Amino acid sequence: MKLVLIMLLMITSLMAVVGAFLTTSVSNFYINSFYEQITDVFGEDNADFYLSLCSAAEQENPADTIQDILAANAGRLGIDYRTRNYYILDGRTGAFLTGSDEPGGEELSYDTPNLLCALNGEVGDKSDATADYMDVAVPIAGGGNSFIVYIKDSRETVSDLNSQLFLLIMQALVIGLLISLLLSFLLSKAMVSSIEKLTLGAERVADGDFSSKIDVESTDEIGILTNTFNEMADVLQSTLAAVENERNKLDTLFLHMTDGVVAFDHAGTLIHCNPAATEMLGRSIEGCTYDDLFAEVYPFQQMLSLQRPNFAESQQTVGERTLELYLARFSDDADGGVLIVLHDVTEQHRNEERRKEFVANVSHELRTPLTNVRSYAETLRDSGDISKETADGFLDIIIGETDRMTHIVQDLLTLSRLDSGRGEFSMARFPFADAIESVCRANALEARRHSHQLVCGDLLDLPLIMGDRGRLEQVMMNVLGNAIKYTPDGGHIRVSAGSADDHVWMEVSDDGIGIPPEDRDRIFDRFYRVDKARSREHGGTGLGLSIAREIVARHHGTIALADHEGPGTTVRLSLPVKQPE
Repeated sequence: MKLVLIMLLMITSLMAVVGAFLTTSVSNFYINSFYEQITDVFGEDNADFYLSLCSAAEQENPADTIQDILAANAGRLGIDYRTRNYYILDGRTGAFLTGSDEPGGEELSYDTPNLLCALNGEVGDKSDATADYMDVAVPIAGGGNSFIVYIKDSRETVSDLNSQLFLLIMQALVIGLLISLLLSFLLSKAMVSSIEKLTLGAERVADGDFSSKIDVESTDEIGILTNTFNEMADVLQSTLAAVENERNKLDTLFLHMTDGVVAFDHAGTLIHCNPAATEMLGRSIEGCTYDDLFAEVYPFQQMLSLQRPNFAESQQTVGERTLELYLARFSDDADGGVLIVLHDVTEQHRNEERRKEFVANVSHELRTPLTNVRSYAETLRDSGDISKETADGFLDIIIGETDRMTHIVQDLLTLSRLDSGRGEFSMARFPFADAIESVCRANALEARRHSHQLVCGDLLDLPLIMGDRGRLEQVMMNVLGNAIKYTPDGGHIRVSAGSADDHVWMEVSDDGIGIPPEDRDRIFDRFYRVDKARSREHGGTGLGLSIAREIVARHHGTIALADHEGPGTTVRLSLPVKQPE
């Protein structure tokens, strides 16, 4: 039915356009012919005719003389005395004087645009396609007289011709509609069966059945369409399988990626979030909107209106976490929204703060001994009467501060080599128990000097381990030395060790000043001291535990504070028996 209606509408529209074009063309042809003919007679190329009319206006019976001239030139003016006539009017009042159609002259309308122009002394030759007549008014003046030659055509000839054309067009339209109705009906019947098969095939594909194929019964456009549809079904099946595979991979990626991903639709409603985003934001965000979570970071409507670039970056603090947010529009139409990627930069910020603190600590640690060295050196230089005993005391202080700076620089160089991986380790198998006993013996004298009770537990059945004995003993010396230094005189220090599976461990416990809970996470940071004044009093640089941690890490072990009951501290060192290849 649509095809039939389209054919009928097309034929009707075509004939309507042709009819309108023909009738308009005929009207325009007659109008143009009329004005061209009158212009040729009264124009500059035929000035003698106009001058003869002006001369006639000077004679005794000017109106009759002018009429004689117009009657003599009736053929040139196209006067047929039926539809086209001439009228001679008074040039001042516009009253009818004489002409080729006296009854028509008495009924003339004197308010036509062209007559009004002639009464003002100008030639009125403007055409009006909407009027049912054509006219020209030419003013004639001579001998103090003024007349208007008014030529009017009623356009009856044009109307009759258009009526005949309309009748012919209607007859042709009826015949064309009958023919197009029959042909379009036959064509639609020939096409409908193939289209019905394509429709059934499309319904099966829409239901997810890609196995059925439509038989190709012809080689025309319908046959090509059917064959293309079968190929499309195959491609669509493979494409959907690939899309499903990609969707599964994306779901797995979003589920397990460490960065958080949150998506909102055009209204700001949550449409997707992964577990990492929930963890970073520290709350359940199901049912939340954009304004609930990120309104203070970047306004939602302003985010949607971004042009170039169509993304924004910001930061947000959630509890103790610092999050970097990358916000972007994922579509420009009404189905789009905003996608936000959350990256946890808490550790980077902490590292940056630690780096700044490390630089400040290095500067402070070196500035203090340098200031002391300079002060005592200037005193020696400027004081001429200083005693030798006092001078030797100043020199001893200078040497001590110089040794302190040397220890700081050596420790920094050691850390630098360990950080860059250039620190050399002499790996060999050695008894873990012997290394602990050696460290305990080396610190026994210092422990007795402070009246400490140093107890070394049972070291039997400890295996041989792979590692750099000298480096590991340096770690043990540092841990045990700290316990001796920071335990008040008369304290108790215990060293214990053991093995479990493929690891060995050693613990150093004391009942000293201990470490406050707020400092436990930073005790292994470089230059970090719990009690800075007491650390300098004992000659510490604040780098020993940092070096110890780096050495243990190179041995794939761990060193940390263990749980401790009562006052004091317990440091636990754990090492693998065998080093990985």
